[in-house]
Amino acid sequence: MLTRVYVGPCYSPMMEFTCNLCGQPNRSANRELDRETPSCSSCGSNVRTRGLLQAFSRELFGANLTLPDFPRVKSLRGIGTSDSSQYADRLASKLDYRNTFHDREPRFDIADPGNDHSGKYDFLLSSEVFEHVVPPAAAAFQNAFQVLKPTGFLVFTVPYSLELSMAEHFPDLHEFGLARLGGRVHLINRTREGAVQVFDNLVFHKDGSGTALEMREFSETSLKQLLTAAGFESVRIYSDDYPPFGIVHSESCSLPIAARRAPFAWGVEAAREVVEQYRDIKRKHDGEMQRLCGKFWFRMGHRLGLL
Repeated sequence: MLTRVYVGPCYSPMMEFTCNLCGQPNRSANRELDRETPSCSSCGSNVRTRGLLQAFSRELFGANLTLPDFPRVKSLRGIGTSDSSQYADRLASKLDYRNTFHDREPRFDIADPGNDHSGKYDFLLSSEVFEHVVPPAAAAFQNAFQVLKPTGFLVFTVPYSLELSMAEHFPDLHEFGLARLGGRVHLINRTREGAVQVFDNLVFHKDGSGTALEMREFSETSLKQLLTAAGFESVRIYSDDYPPFGIVHSESCSLPIAARRAPFAWGVEAAREVVEQYRDIKRKHDGEMQRLCGKFWFRMGHRLGLL
């Protein structure tokens, strides 16, 4: 919904939207809705996190639902990789979902997940992680494929370009560490062949615990190739704007991506949970309607077509 608010000698376009993470109504100038700037007045979500959750809702339920409106389906199991607290706790209250971290408990390393996670999850959520995983990047996507159930899916975001190929910054990374030399941070690496490499001009991204080293810059083409090579049957890039949730993309890259092992299918237990919730809500609705029908003004309004 687009409205105009008088701010002086001219009118400034404002957009009204509902944050799909917390359900808060918002009003924001279009120019504020870039990928990383917080634009929800309640939880601080940005276009990236709202886009990620919209893609997740579409992949799981086939509809654009806010997180507060998700049905509670504890038989659907998923895992997150350093997900934002803006949605992690809320998601855990709805689904059998656990957020994990690379550097603290509960630990999970997408570069080396271990056999305990194999074929265990209906979904995997990841935002701004795969660009920081040690090379080769292909191994991380293969691991993502392996931890999912046969009908599971991955929804993720990473920064990526529209170039033809991926830029791998440290392709021979083996034994390495960071060192501060002359007031700058350098990466020192010993390759498998024993050669010593020194890299400067490093790029760090802010994350929940501080900063994370950028290992590569993906391209859209390389991401599709990596996901297909890992075994994913379909790959979808969520490029469309969705103003009702404040999702207005300021660029044509670094968009939410969904990759499926196979067409998603709800299990019997998950379907039962949703049906039971619908039944309970319908009972409450029918009971409330029966109560209201005993009210004179409600009956009169219904007869006059006002209700």
